Amino acid sequence: MSKLDEKDIKLLKLLQADSKSSVQELAKETGLPQTTVHNRIKRLEREGIIKGYTVLVDNSALGREVTAYVLITTVYRLPTGGRVSQEDVAREVKSLGAEEVSIVAGVSDIIAKVHAKNVAELNDFVVRKLRAVDGVDKTQTMIVLSQPSGQ
Repeated sequence: MSKLDEKDIKLLKLLQADSKSSVQELAKETGLPQTTVHNRIKRLEREGIIKGYTVLVDNSALGREVTAYVLITTVYRLPTGGRVSQEDVAREVKSLGAEEVSIVAGVSDIIAKVHAKNVAELNDFVVRKLRAVDGVDKTQTMIVLSQPSGQ
C-alpha cells in the first residue's frame, strides 16, 4: 500500500461528502488534472482504501422516524449446553434489519443501530425479535432525540 499524501486525503474527504462527484468536479476542487484524479481514485480503490460507494438515506422520508442504538450483552453458553459466538450473534442481529452492528469492548458486547416507524415497532424489534436471538442475554435501548445537522 502506498503512502497517502494531502491530495489523496482531500480526494477522500470530497468523495465522502458526495460520492457522486465527477472526476471533473474533483479535479476542479483539488487543482489536479482530471487524469491524475482518475488515476488516484483507481489506485485508492485497488489498494482497498476506498471500499465502495454508498447512498445516505433519509429514514424519516421512508416513514422510519425513530432511530435507536441497542446495547447487547451476550451469553456464550446457551441453556441447551451449546455455545454461540459474538460474531454469530452480530450476524443474526444484522439479518433482523439493524442498519449497523458492531462488536465493541466495554460493558456491552454488541451495539446495533436500528430505525423504526414508531416506538411500538421498535419495541417489537427489541422484545420479540432481538431478545429471541440465541446468545442475547440483555439489551439496553437508547432512543435518539436529535442529531446535529450535517450528520
